[in-house]
Amino acid sequence: MGRPDTGKARKRGLRRLFSWKKLLGTFFVCCLLAMGALYVVYLMVPVPTANAEATMQSNIYKYSNGKILARTGEINREIVGLEKIPEKVQKAFVAAENKTFYEDNGVDIKGITRAAWSTVTGKGKQGGSTITQQYVKNYYLSQDQTATRKLKELVIAIKVDQQDEKSDILAGYMNTSYYGRSAYGIQAAARSYYGVDATRLTTAQGAYLASLLQAPNQYDWSSASTTGRKLVEERWNYVLDNMVGEGWLAADERAAMKFPVPQKPKPLPGMEGQTGYIVEAANQELMRQGVSEEDIKAGGWTITLNIDEKKQKDLVKAVDRQLEAKLDREGDKKDAVVQAGATSVDPKTGAVVALYGGVGATQHWTSNATRRDYQPASTFKPVVLAAALDAGAKTQDGREIGLGTIYDGTSKRKVVGSDIAFAPENLNNRSYGPVTVQKATDSSINSVYAQMIVDVGEADTKKTALALGMKDGPGFGETPAMSLGTMGASTFDMAGVYATLDNHGKKVTPTLVKAAAHKDRVHEPLNAIGEQVISREAADTVTKAMQGVVQNGSGFRAAGDYAAAGKTGTSENNRSVWFVGYTPELVTAVGIFGEDTKGNQVTLTDTVNPGRAEGGRTPARIWGDYTTGALDGGSDASFDLETGSWASTEPDPGPTRTTEAPEEPTEEPTTKSPDPTPPPTTTSTTPPEPTRDPVTTPPVPTGKPKPKPTDTGEPSPPPSIEPPDAGTEPEGGLTTRPAR
Repeated sequence: MGRPDTGKARKRGLRRLFSWKKLLGTFFVCCLLAMGALYVVYLMVPVPTANAEATMQSNIYKYSNGKILARTGEINREIVGLEKIPEKVQKAFVAAENKTFYEDNGVDIKGITRAAWSTVTGKGKQGGSTITQQYVKNYYLSQDQTATRKLKELVIAIKVDQQDEKSDILAGYMNTSYYGRSAYGIQAAARSYYGVDATRLTTAQGAYLASLLQAPNQYDWSSASTTGRKLVEERWNYVLDNMVGEGWLAADERAAMKFPVPQKPKPLPGMEGQTGYIVEAANQELMRQGVSEEDIKAGGWTITLNIDEKKQKDLVKAVDRQLEAKLDREGDKKDAVVQAGATSVDPKTGAVVALYGGVGATQHWTSNATRRDYQPASTFKPVVLAAALDAGAKTQDGREIGLGTIYDGTSKRKVVGSDIAFAPENLNNRSYGPVTVQKATDSSINSVYAQMIVDVGEADTKKTALALGMKDGPGFGETPAMSLGTMGASTFDMAGVYATLDNHGKKVTPTLVKAAAHKDRVHEPLNAIGEQVISREAADTVTKAMQGVVQNGSGFRAAGDYAAAGKTGTSENNRSVWFVGYTPELVTAVGIFGEDTKGNQVTLTDTVNPGRAEGGRTPARIWGDYTTGALDGGSDASFDLETGSWASTEPDPGPTRTTEAPEEPTEEPTTKSPDPTPPPTTTSTTPPEPTRDPVTTPPVPTGKPKPKPTDTGEPSPPPSIEPPDAGTEPEGGLTTRPAR
């Protein structure tokens, strides 16, 4: 017998080993194992929390007119709800990326297979990810191109599709995608490419933004190559054609569309200049009103400010013209210590319409507008007068205090009626003798106001100050020295105090934030106008007194083509100088502070001008320059005052009229010994009150204007013998007419 054919035997053995039944069985087993493995993976892979970057948003800060002032945050994103995006724009994104989005289960097996085959066969990479997968990658995962990340993406996409609405997934995709130009999300992209909110996007614009997602940098029209522009235009047409094919866009509407060329990119507003000061002040205000710092840092806020864009520019220009242009910060160490701050408020609404924090937030971060570490000096004296009038206070010998009440203006005169010895010196140790309260206000006579605060009561004066808007703190002791403004205060605070006086005694709280809205809530700012804190008659009488400061006194450089009231201030050791004043429409506090590179307070002497710096000089000039610009050159508005008998004044009874121009005093709370000639020993009101008939008021300037006196110290115009000067200020550059 022959031996069997070994070849045939080998084939029969292989068929027994690899029969079609066994192969099919093995295939099914492998499928079952794979399905089991996938099920185990499905169970083991949870839907994670959102990654930090996906939820980060920018805050948007706007001027009162809606124009964007700044965006803050590491990610330029503002999340918007799908209901705010036009429906056809939504459909453009679906047409561009995933036409089966509304029907699929979060993944597209055919698309994945097709993309894998194209890659394997060398036809190039194709996107096989659904909108849900891309959302999962953006929102929950990283951008790593690994098999593990891809597997997680598939599993999580299925779960997300099961638990979330399609509308939420689409909104998440549009809000987390990157569009180029540092824009994350549809809202930032709409603003960056077309200068509009997402709500105002056209279908053509939406199709372009949807097209961008394939290659944001390559398809940005402003920087794209000729090839890039051709490719993005082709993709734009592809998106619109898909919309027509899906029945989402009418063919005739599609035919009429032209490619929407986007605008050129603009840099994001930064924190340079005044922007940083304003943004920080707005954030601090929101935190005071209950919004947490963490909430603000998380982003997503659209914050509309009360800042008026024009007035803000007017304020910066005024500081530049009247101060910065005259300084050499780089070459002169003395000039380098000068810091300016200002706050401007609408007294009818409390709106902060302009704010100046310093040379720039990126150069000097501490805001000179809101800092409270410098003394307000004699700008506090109107608060003392307001307290006296509102309380119906009387002098030591029982006479009611009003603008015509006579006080002893002797320099270094000891106050009477206080347990605390105090004998403040007037400027240059000048003694005025008997003067009216009006005259003492015009010339800021220390000795008069030191006695007045004793007559009113230091505690009652402080109570009035806090009611008007000042803040308690170190240095706000209840002593006679408080009359000279020895506490700390900011221009923000003083603008509020004077706005309350301008508003006839009804509390005004300066408010920077007009509205603040988040995607899921709205913050309601507090009402800036409060209750009546002092009587209208008291507030209006103080306004009347401060009109005299501008018309006849140390604040004459603030005069302009408007009715104005205000007060100068120069602090101890010449470390701060102020002018705070108002018209019927606008209240502005201007302060200049001495600060060295280590943050220490230093003197302003020989900085803004040779010799002693004074509130009636540069601060008053800044105030007048700004007010003239903010009021478009001037205003016919007048103060509506109800003063009663308090505003009645007498001619100054003592020998105080002189052709020598009196200077604003230094508000140093000194306790130097009195003059060798002893002061009156009875009360602060000697000599006796003069006859009240006839009653006169501070004179209103009339006649032909003539030049103001040149700068020699802190001069007031000549007293009431003749009208105050109202010509052209030699250095200020402002043409004025007699103040009303």
